[in-house]
Amino acid sequence: MKTVVISQPMYFPWVGMLEQMRLADVFVHLDDAQFSKGGFFNRVQLKTAAGTPWFTVPLAENKLGQLLNEIRMAEHDWRRKQLATLKQTYAAAPHVEEMLGLVESVFKNEHESLAALSAASVEMLAEFFEITPKEIQWSSAMGVEGTGSARVLAVCEALGAERYVTGHGAREYLNHESFEAAGIRVEYLDYQKREYPQLHGAFTPFVSALDLAANCGRAGREVIDSDTVYWKDFAR
Repeated sequence: MKTVVISQPMYFPWVGMLEQMRLADVFVHLDDAQFSKGGFFNRVQLKTAAGTPWFTVPLAENKLGQLLNEIRMAEHDWRRKQLATLKQTYAAAPHVEEMLGLVESVFKNEHESLAALSAASVEMLAEFFEITPKEIQWSSAMGVEGTGSARVLAVCEALGAERYVTGHGAREYLNHESFEAAGIRVEYLDYQKREYPQLHGAFTPFVSALDLAANCGRAGREVIDSDTVYWKDFAR
């Protein structure tokens, strides 16, 4: 059953995003979605001794309504500062050097947009944990028109999807019946939020997967194993 996953690029996202990638035959970066403040496009939380502060990429001045592939990062040396933050935060983690190497491999390339940077961070995590999908696409290159649920369906149809797997936020806008009519089964992630060894107190799953890389190395792949729920069962 050909499975498609579509997601806006997120910056070194939490494990749940990687669980979606693990299930995809085709993963689509929705890079021409509109940027909105308060999302995870350029920020993610870290687990530190002082709590779970935001780890944020500073952006150049942008205009309301700009697309993710039009947003540019600030010019100053934020990469060096972020690496220093990660090095300090995870100094006691057993796989800190592996994690830092992963981040450096993303930072060594010049990314023209926030979408490109965040997509590279997701793909590098997928490669690290050996869950890279068979095929990766960019929505901006597909020539598929529309908005919201209709566009998601059109992308799935263009890729020959038989199953569409998504996160919980989609239930607010997805027209499930239209997918059914098109012969595409919609399933939602059943996030297990499996625990793994963490620094700094009680476990929390809602931090960057860099935390998993630093604490468990490539063996962290074992906790990226959530399954899915059919949309009608999920709705109940």
